[in-house]
Amino acid sequence: MLHGWAMHGGILHPLAEALEAHCDMYLVDLPGHGHSRDSSIPLDPHACAEAIIRETPPANWLGWSLGGLVATTAALDFPGAVQRLVPVSSTPKFVRGEDWPHGNDPAMVRKLAADLETDYKATVDRFIALEAMGSQDPRAETRRLMTEAYERGEPDPRVLLEGLRLLEESDLRTQLHELTMPSLWIAGRRDRIVHPEAMRSAAEAAGGRFVELAHAGHAPFIGHAAELAAVLTQFTGSDA
Repeated sequence: MLHGWAMHGGILHPLAEALEAHCDMYLVDLPGHGHSRDSSIPLDPHACAEAIIRETPPANWLGWSLGGLVATTAALDFPGAVQRLVPVSSTPKFVRGEDWPHGNDPAMVRKLAADLETDYKATVDRFIALEAMGSQDPRAETRRLMTEAYERGEPDPRVLLEGLRLLEESDLRTQLHELTMPSLWIAGRRDRIVHPEAMRSAAEAAGGRFVELAHAGHAPFIGHAAELAAVLTQFTGSDA
């Protein structure tokens, strides 16, 4: 399981707890985040995937938000290590373009990068609030995300900038047809960060399955962990 921008693996504990009777899990802290804050590995999807594969057996890979970019890269570059791919609230192209109406305004990403240099904690907090928008209880979800985001210390500001650069520049759309393993693309209908239609389009390009959680926002593992776990166990066949 791979977390999103400015977070750490612990943020996914509600989902891990819902799945603990079904499978073994590895909750990864990406470079510059959580317990990996001082890692020398660059926040490069290929490098991250390679490092994770060295420490884990072949597995189902779930990536939330930015973590989905790493998981998808692992599936493309190291298909033997990825048995199934599950991007959650994650898109192959984060920013909008003439041929991609489902993305975010590139100016938003650039503003986040500029704001990081003046007050990175306030910038992260604003992004967390944006992540919680659309959920059934956005205030409670914002409080929980803000509390848990710093449980393992503050992320490296340099790596936060690298993460924003990845979100602005990455585009895996033309490679999705190369995926050889089953894939499940899970969206929250109320997500205000990653549009569900972006994930539907990605699932079609990958020849995968698309599932939309009707009442979830960008972080469906908070408040909807049981529903999310049920979808995952059905997909992986671990619900027997």
